[in-house]
Amino acid sequence: MVVFDKPKALTDVPFHYCPGCTHGIVHRLVAEVIDEFGIEGKTVGIAPVGCSVFAYNYFNCDMIEAPHGRAPAVATGVKRAMPDNFVFTYQGDGDLAAIGTAETVHVGARGENITIIFINNAIYGMTGGQMAPTTLPGQYSTTSPYGRDLKLQGNPIRVCEMLATLDGTAYAERVAVDCVKNINNAKKAIRKAFEVQKNKLGFSIVEVLSTCPTNWGKTPQEALEWLRSDMMPFYPLGVYKDITVKEDK
Repeated sequence: MVVFDKPKALTDVPFHYCPGCTHGIVHRLVAEVIDEFGIEGKTVGIAPVGCSVFAYNYFNCDMIEAPHGRAPAVATGVKRAMPDNFVFTYQGDGDLAAIGTAETVHVGARGENITIIFINNAIYGMTGGQMAPTTLPGQYSTTSPYGRDLKLQGNPIRVCEMLATLDGTAYAERVAVDCVKNINNAKKAIRKAFEVQKNKLGFSIVEVLSTCPTNWGKTPQEALEWLRSDMMPFYPLGVYKDITVKEDK
């Protein structure tokens, strides 16, 4: 009896991610949801610029490479051209919350029927560990060597809370992939986001708190502990908007 197998929506290619990085877990969850929906042939993923730039090598569905920060704009075009297809972007915090802020906000404002999988690891991973829009107050990075100073560098952006205020956002939830319980909850959130898109309810986003041991300067285990002790209090897990709850009442 098979109790564990690779999702069909993932290619048989080793991930390039650093040891302890949780991108691979999220990839698997997205692929499992695609398998369970049976939509591999009707799904289009948008790969960004960042650590997940090679996502098109890992997913068996159609993939498009977008310019830095423009994945939501590309996804909008794909979804409007093929409204019956499932369209998702897979973006990091620099791609989504810095250079891609405008695109992200406006797909929510317009209520584009796409799904964003947003990886928040509080730092720029691919480019060398610079401060990101999500870097915590006091957190060290290559561009904040004394820790993020709010007077100099401003406050971090809480993406789910911000997007939940937009009328076109149908579903926004923040999850984590640091333990089995949270991984299971993350999968439920991704599945819910795809259901929202299937039912044409509007824009959906799942924010995933993720680790970056390399640029945090920590071991994989230390990174998981720091995510729990520092990131989760600042970025609380939970559902920030779900219009289906209102519809059920």
